[in-house]
Amino acid sequence: MTEPLPTTKRLSIVPYDAPGLGDRSYLVHDGEKAAVVDPQRDPAPYVEAASELGVDITLVLETHVHNDYVSGGLALARRTRATYGVPGGEPVDFAAEREALLEGDVLTVGALAFKVLDTPGHTPHHLAFLVEDGLGAKAVMTGGSLLAAATGRTDLSGAERTAKLAEAQWYSVRRLLNELSPGTVVLPTHGFGSFCAAGTGVSAPSEVLTIAGERARNPAAQLPLEPFVETLLHDALPIPAYYRYMAPFNRAGAAEPRPGPPPPVPPDEVPELVRLGAVVVDLRARRTFGRAHRRGSLNIELGPDLPTYLGWLVPFTAPFVLVADTADEAAEACHWLSRIGRETPLGWVPAASLASLHDQEPAHYEVRDFLELARRNREGPLPKVLDVRFPYEWRDGHIRGARPVPLPEVAAVYSTLPGDEEIWVHCHSGFRAAIAASLLSGEGLFPVLVDDAFENAPGSGLAIVRG
Repeated sequence: MTEPLPTTKRLSIVPYDAPGLGDRSYLVHDGEKAAVVDPQRDPAPYVEAASELGVDITLVLETHVHNDYVSGGLALARRTRATYGVPGGEPVDFAAEREALLEGDVLTVGALAFKVLDTPGHTPHHLAFLVEDGLGAKAVMTGGSLLAAATGRTDLSGAERTAKLAEAQWYSVRRLLNELSPGTVVLPTHGFGSFCAAGTGVSAPSEVLTIAGERARNPAAQLPLEPFVETLLHDALPIPAYYRYMAPFNRAGAAEPRPGPPPPVPPDEVPELVRLGAVVVDLRARRTFGRAHRRGSLNIELGPDLPTYLGWLVPFTAPFVLVADTADEAAEACHWLSRIGRETPLGWVPAASLASLHDQEPAHYEVRDFLELARRNREGPLPKVLDVRFPYEWRDGHIRGARPVPLPEVAAVYSTLPGDEEIWVHCHSGFRAAIAASLLSGEGLFPVLVDDAFENAPGSGLAIVRG
C-alpha cells in the first residue's frame, strides 16, 4: 500500500502498488462502505485494510480484462460477497457472478456513486469509473486509458485491432479530458513501469494527477488524431511472452492463491526432471549464483520482478523447479508468481543440496563492474560486451563497441557468440544482466556479469554514445 491520496469528508482513496508489474489498484470508501478497483491477485491486503478502516467492501470493479496480471477480483468478491462489476462486452465463464457494466450505469457504495464511462482503446471493452461523493469531490478510475502524461498501449488485443484501438484511445482520452471537471483526480491502473503503458519512462507520478494537469500535457490532448496514432504505434515496448495467457485467465476467473511453499523435490530427482523438460530457476542473489551454480539454471533473483521475467523467459506451459535457500523464500516466490498464475512449480530444492549432485560440476563466472571493464579497455581492445537492455535504453546511451541484444532475445543469438572468450554482460542495474549471464553459462559460454548501475559507466572512462 502506498500513501493515501487526498481525502474529503466522504471520499477516501487508498492506492495499492504492485511492484515489478507496474500496476496500481485502489480501495475507495466513505468511512463505512468501500469499493476496490482493479485488484491484484491476492485479496488479503484489501480485506485486511477494510477491517482496519472499519469499512465493508461491497463492490469490486474491473476497468478491463487485464493482459498483464491475473486479477483477484472474482476471489475478492466471493470472499466479501461484494458485487463484481466487469465490462459487459467481455465474455467470461463466471457470468452468473458478475454485474455486466455498460455506459451510463451508476453503482452506489454508501454515499459514493460510481458512474460507468465507455473508454475503449487499451482493450475493446475498456471502462472508466467516475466516483462522486455528493459534496463536489470527484475522481476517475481510468485503468489503461488516461495515464500520467501518457496512455495505455493498444496492441495487446491482436495486431488486426491495434490501429483501430489506437484511434479509439484518442477519442476515449479526449472524452475524459473534455467532459470531466478540471479538479477531478485521475487514478490510472497502469503507467508505473508497466509494459501496458504506451511509450517509455511512464513511471509513478510525483504529484496527484488531475484532469487539468493532463489537459496540459497528455499526448492525446496535444496531438491531432493521426499524429497521436502514429506516435502510439511507433517503437512500442516489447510484449512479455506471458501476456497472451493473462486475459484467458481473467475471463475464466481465478481462485485465491494458496499460501505456503511448494512441495520439496529430492535433489537427486532434479537431473531427471530437467531431462523431461523442467526448467531450474535459481532465486539466489546474483553474486552468490555467480560463484557456484548448476549449469543450465536460470538465475532470477527473488523479488517483485520475478513474475515478469520468469513469465517472459520460461515457456508458460513448461514445468519448473525453484532453487532457494529456505522454504520461506520458496513460499515468497510462489506469492510473487501467483500474480501471473505461475504459483505451482513442481517443487523447490534447497540451494545447499545441489552441491551434492554428481550429474555435473558446479559452474561459475566472474562478477565485475564498469570500472573494471574500463580498465580492461585501457589495457587493450574492449572485450565482447553484450548490452541486454531494451532498445529505448540503448538509444539513450550505450557503450561504444557494445552489442545490443535485449534480454528476451539472448537465446536467439547463442550461435553468434564466441565460445572461447569472455562476454561481458550488462543492463541498467545488474538484475537483467544476471539472468542473461546465467543463460550464457548454461550454454557453456564464458560470461562476466557487470553488476553495476549503468549511470556509473560514463564516469568510469568508457566511451558512451547515443542513438
